Amino acid sequence: MAEQTKTAKTSGIGMKDKLGYAFGDVGSLMVFGLVNTFLQVFYTETLGITPILVMIIMIIARVWDAINDPLWGRIVDKAPCKRPGTRYKRWLVYLALPLALSSIIMFLNVRGIFGDNPALTVTYATISYILFGMLYTGTNIPYGSMASVITTDDKERNALSVFRSVGSTLGGFGPMALSFVSYDKVQKVVEGVAQFDTDGNPVMVSQLNPTKLIIGVAILAVLCVVFSILCAKFSTERVVTEPSRGETKKKGETARVLKNLLKTRSFVVISIVGMLFLAAQMFQTTYNSYVFMKFFGSGGLAAVTQVCQYLPVAVVMFLAGKLVKKFGRKEICAIGLLFVAISFGVLAIIPTTVVSRTILMYLFFVFSLLGGIGNSFIFLMIWALANDAIDDYFIKYRSHDEGTAYSIFSFMRKLGQTIAAIIVNISLIAIGYGADGTTNFAPSEAQATSMYYQSIIIPAVLSLAMFLLLMFLYPLGKQAVLDMQEKKNAIYAEEASNVENEAVSE
Repeated sequence: MAEQTKTAKTSGIGMKDKLGYAFGDVGSLMVFGLVNTFLQVFYTETLGITPILVMIIMIIARVWDAINDPLWGRIVDKAPCKRPGTRYKRWLVYLALPLALSSIIMFLNVRGIFGDNPALTVTYATISYILFGMLYTGTNIPYGSMASVITTDDKERNALSVFRSVGSTLGGFGPMALSFVSYDKVQKVVEGVAQFDTDGNPVMVSQLNPTKLIIGVAILAVLCVVFSILCAKFSTERVVTEPSRGETKKKGETARVLKNLLKTRSFVVISIVGMLFLAAQMFQTTYNSYVFMKFFGSGGLAAVTQVCQYLPVAVVMFLAGKLVKKFGRKEICAIGLLFVAISFGVLAIIPTTVVSRTILMYLFFVFSLLGGIGNSFIFLMIWALANDAIDDYFIKYRSHDEGTAYSIFSFMRKLGQTIAAIIVNISLIAIGYGADGTTNFAPSEAQATSMYYQSIIIPAVLSLAMFLLLMFLYPLGKQAVLDMQEKKNAIYAEEASNVENEAVSE
């Protein structure tokens, strides 16, 4: 009876909770999507930062995150909360405006201010990027932790994961739409000489317009604030996980939590998968901008590949619940990733010389759509998989450390950003981008073709790696998750009974 009472109190979410939780990722992806879509190109094409320096900026940021992210996790877990039911969502309200302002600061064209002083430009880029990362972590960790306190029911958490992913898709459409209008067509210039084709027509290429970009960034930043506040307003935290009264922080507690998380295989594997998935997403979004500028000659159309990647989510989301019930989260996500690897593998064997550049571009869109279908499952379920792993940790160690767990998961996803940045910039360096110390790069036909194949093969390899990890190393299959639900409910019922006994004794 106690178990039923506890379950009833901590489940039964409605559409208000689902939409409210989705609003959180609508807001955060409005600004995080800007990093995915524009930051690399903005650094190299607008600020004139060479690829090797972009890599260094990303690595410095991740070194700081190794300190910052666990620190945020412990703050979220241990900070006193005077208003019950606001332990996590309050942070979305506190940090919404600072996060929005940091987004605008990050995309200011300071090259016009600092002139030809690259040291100041790189320093500004590094500090502004780290500031954005700190504030994004400060909102993302409590936002991710909210799912575990909105409901304890496995099916309802699955629904939250789906709605969160739909929210991130909708939020991501903001930066995608901005990319359609942020590029200008200009005549290609090589070593100061304007280029013409064999018929005497100017050869046109795409160029990022920083003025259009910053206006769009400001609009998306305002929307980020609005949706973050809506998320906090519409979401209800049903599970009270405050430390017991009189509980004090034990020496070495953070180290103990981190050690136990690393001993939980499900958490380690899903963190690596989350890292590789974000690396694949960010690589495609960023590198495709270069491919469409330098190979297809239309930078704005790179956004079409993003639409193709995310459009299938609108269909798959209605099938996800039934498929999970029949096959399990782990299983459908793994098969989807294998489908992605095969799809891009097929595209990679089509020679660029047998079809026109226009037809090749349409084939690129088609196979991006196929890849989007396969990716939709892991995209919709990644947060539910992370919740499963955190539940696995909770059952093993009987400790509410959701904030710390999400800080590690968040850090691993940030490592995915860095991996993507390293792969992108190594690929650019390999074809000679920035070799002369500038970013005014006009690739040869062979170099542009190499960029095209890199944009296909690398996502295929990453998808195959994720398939192998999920299918053979991640232990929480369909039956394991069902077993965990029973164990979790029993623990929550025991905790509820203990709280009632404490209240009676007082």
